[in-house]
Amino acid sequence: MSRIGKLPITVPQGVKIAVTDGVVHVEGPKGKLTCPTRSEVVVTIKGTEVKVAPRDESKEANAFQGLYRQLINNMVEGVSKGFSRTLLINGVGYRADLKGNLLTLNLGFSELFEVVIPQGITATVENPNKVVFSGIDKQLVGQTCAEIRSLRGPEPYKGKGIRYDNEVIRRKAGKTASAKK
Repeated sequence: MSRIGKLPITVPQGVKIAVTDGVVHVEGPKGKLTCPTRSEVVVTIKGTEVKVAPRDESKEANAFQGLYRQLINNMVEGVSKGFSRTLLINGVGYRADLKGNLLTLNLGFSELFEVVIPQGITATVENPNKVVFSGIDKQLVGQTCAEIRSLRGPEPYKGKGIRYDNEVIRRKAGKTASAKK
């Protein structure tokens, strides 16, 4: 059995959850989210607790139990609190600019990168080197940040590029000149 899947999800005040035809609907103060479930799991709601149980004792059903428990927990947390990720841009002349839902990035290449921020994500540029993405869908926030980070990932010698705020870049020593005799 899945250890995470066994844990019940507590639904906070102001969040409504319903299951209809294998689709979980979660509604809260920040918005609405839906997630279709597979036939291997059964979602039950009792009061302010939601439990996900496997339909049978197969290995697949146990794996899907943990997956859908965590997906539903992320939806409940997203509509009540929301999620945010911060990207830091390091490098001389590297900067970000936001106009509407168009993020323009200068990353040291000859052309600028223009990224359209998807619907459901809010981006704010706190300074030219710090961009904060927030939204209710954890997967969408993470995917948006990962796609932007992939435009110019951090390099290990000078640390230039785009990195997460909590990411630690392992720096390498550059070449050193040695005198031969």
